[in-house]
Amino acid sequence: MTARRWLVLLAAVLAAALTARLGFWQLDRAAQKLALQAAIDGQAHKPALGNADLAGADLHRRVELRGTWVPERTVWLDNRPMDGRAGFYVVTPLRLAGRADAILVQRGWAPRHAADRTQLPPLATPAGEVDVQGRLAASPSRLYDLGAGQAGAIRQNLDPAAFAQETGLALLPMTVVQTAAGSDDALLRNWPAPDFGLHKHYGYAFQWFALCALILILYVWFQLVRPRLRGRPS
Repeated sequence: MTARRWLVLLAAVLAAALTARLGFWQLDRAAQKLALQAAIDGQAHKPALGNADLAGADLHRRVELRGTWVPERTVWLDNRPMDGRAGFYVVTPLRLAGRADAILVQRGWAPRHAADRTQLPPLATPAGEVDVQGRLAASPSRLYDLGAGQAGAIRQNLDPAAFAQETGLALLPMTVVQTAAGSDDALLRNWPAPDFGLHKHYGYAFQWFALCALILILYVWFQLVRPRLRGRPS
């Protein structure tokens, strides 16, 4: 082989090895996401935690809490569609009974006014102690946001730590996504299932493996098969 052919062979081998490695990396990422999904499903089958069990609790664990709503601190997270309709996720702090702290509760979904997006729908928030069933999450639903933190009732995102400083509430560093419907409101709770992007990882893996195969096929054709067909030594 000439130096040029050795160089082409080296380039083909390196490119094929790199694309194959990237394909296996995407498969590994998909396996990690599957393991995470299995862990979340496992948390859902464990007994629900109460007010006294929140310290060090794992995310996605079921909870059954008792406390008092803080309705004046309700936040409406905008641009949250549900069942094909535009609306808000309603988040209200819950002062935990028997404790000095509170926790944010993503209570449910409410529709947005068709003509005036600043007009909030009516919301029934009972006084006195209530029971809330749900699952733990790191924070309320988040969207990509280029701007700085917002204030007011309608916001794009809500950071628990910043909201605690803003309100003076002793908020736990977690959120409850309410799952059981209450008799006190008409909020929807058809929460979307977590999207782990498995199809994306499998799609990327297929593309990398296909590119690897294409590199090898092109090398074999142009460096081995085609010269032989033309009667030249390879």
